Amino acid sequence: MKHRLIQRSWWYGVLLMGLSALLWAGCSDRSGMPTDPGVSSLVRGTAMPAARSDSVPPDQVTYCDPIAAFDPRNFSHPLRIDNPWSPLKPGTQYVLTGETVAGSGTLPHEVVFTVSDVVKPIAGIETVVLWDRDFDNGALAESELAFFAQDNQGNLWMMGEYPEEYDPATGVLQGAPSTWIPGLDGAIPGTLMLADPLHGSGYYLQGRAPSIRFLDCAKVYKTGLDICVPVGCYSNVLETDERGPLEQNSGHQRKYYVRGIGNIRNDFVGDQQGEVLTMTRLTQLSGTELRNVRRQVLQQDKRGYQFSAVYAKTAPAR
Repeated sequence: MKHRLIQRSWWYGVLLMGLSALLWAGCSDRSGMPTDPGVSSLVRGTAMPAARSDSVPPDQVTYCDPIAAFDPRNFSHPLRIDNPWSPLKPGTQYVLTGETVAGSGTLPHEVVFTVSDVVKPIAGIETVVLWDRDFDNGALAESELAFFAQDNQGNLWMMGEYPEEYDPATGVLQGAPSTWIPGLDGAIPGTLMLADPLHGSGYYLQGRAPSIRFLDCAKVYKTGLDICVPVGCYSNVLETDERGPLEQNSGHQRKYYVRGIGNIRNDFVGDQQGEVLTMTRLTQLSGTELRNVRRQVLQQDKRGYQFSAVYAKTAPAR
């Protein structure tokens, strides 16, 4: 779930960027993650930190489980992301536009997703790097590197995030406190988009990082919808429901996906600060533009070793 949009700040969205973390109906009520012998060490539960005043009390948290244990051996071609609901083709760029709440009014909000051709090793596999930038009233507020890989069944996995936060007024980098990487500090990966989202049930895990109190769950909510956004009208649209069980009064985020494109619209339910985002631009970058993206993504990857102790433990992107 786009963290900033729900007061934690991701997606997955995504056409391209394939990011789409998606979904279904029903979630486990147990107080921890699976610990049976068949579950990878990356998936075994870790105690959550003490709850903050704005968080759900630990004994009231409803967790969700991964669709399967994470196993690097199940990723023969992790960079081949052709999930029809969230394809990630290098050079694809799309823009979602809306308005964000600011004091007593609203400001223009734009999120630019770009699928780079940069590769970063994480948790024993190679991942595709998605560059996700948030602009509030035209000023950069967040620049995030998000990591994705597709397993042998076609499920799209979310393999961590490095979100740099900026002061929109000054452009000064303030740090990246919400960084999480599977296998470090108890974090485990989850599924952004299912291989077959039309035949599933229950909430499933999109990602969990106990050290920063991050937990996202999703489920398929509706199928066969007709949706229009500025770039066009589409049929047979998939709607997913995302929620953050640790966040009090955060509501639910609804995302809409089109086969062959990805995330075209984000909506909300039960969140006073939620916003509607719609796809306003979808393009394929030129070779020169993609090389420029590569340069900037690699620069941000290098900054990560300075601004995040967690990220400093990862292998360099290439």
